[in-house]
Order: sequence, then structure tokens, then C-alpha cells
Amino acid sequence: MLVFEVLSSPGFCYLRQVAKTKTISQSQYEHLAAFRYALRQFLHFSEEAARAAGLTPVQHQALLAIKGFQASQEQMTMSELAEQLQLRHHSAVGLVDRLVSSRLAIRESLNSDRRFVLVKLTSRGERILEKLASAHEEELRRIGPQLRALLRKLTS
Repeated sequence: MLVFEVLSSPGFCYLRQVAKTKTISQSQYEHLAAFRYALRQFLHFSEEAARAAGLTPVQHQALLAIKGFQASQEQMTMSELAEQLQLRHHSAVGLVDRLVSSRLAIRESLNSDRRFVLVKLTSRGERILEKLASAHEEELRRIGPQLRALLRKLTS
């Protein structure tokens, strides 16, 4: 069996073969496929919830990344956002442009160094994110037992 290492940086992801290991049993493939399917179902739920709230899925991910980034700050630089979302810097800038024009986020420049732009949620962005986070928590409570059982099977 081939084993690959995932190498990534913002905007890039590729696999590199690292070593051979034991063969995977049919039941392991089945558990892995079931786990992947459960994750994809959750991601589909998340994408649809974002659209129902008037956001694109990546806008929702950006709001969550900003709010969840070092809670004491609740703001992040454009580079940090690009890294969190695995985007190229210019793509993150375009995303923030759209968040700002939708009144979901604001930009703040540091007085000490105007090259650094911080991104922070507006109260509107906070309200929308709170509704989405609540719906996501409820969905995770619903599917959590299934995910835990699948993870136990995969890691035992």
C-alpha cells in the first residue's frame, strides 16, 4: 500500500509518497468511506445553512475564522485569514471586499504600520454568524454519536 504525506501552504495542496505500510482491510475501507460520507453530509448541511442565511459557504467560513481567531482579539490580519481558509492572499482580499460591501466585516489599519490590515466582524456579521453557529451546534449534537462511533472504529 502507498502512504502519502499532505503538503500544503495557502492555495496549494499536494501529496508526496512517504512509505509503504500494512494493507487496509475491506472493513477499514468501509469505515473510512462511511466517515467521509458523514463529514460530507455535515459540510453539505453547513453550505446550505450558509446559503439560507444569505451567505456563500466561504463567507460563512470567513466569519467563523475571524470570530474564532484568538477570541481575545476577534480580529485578524488578511494573511491570517488567508491561512485559516487556505486561500491565496489576493483571494482573501477579494473575499474581505465582499464581506465589507455586505456590511458583515470592517477593515482597520494599524496606525503603526498601515501595511497591516485587520479584519473584524460588524454587529450584523456577528448576528448572522451566531444564528449559523447555533444551527451547526444543533446538527453536531444530532450527528455526534455517529461520528464518534466511526472515529472509534477507524482509530482502534
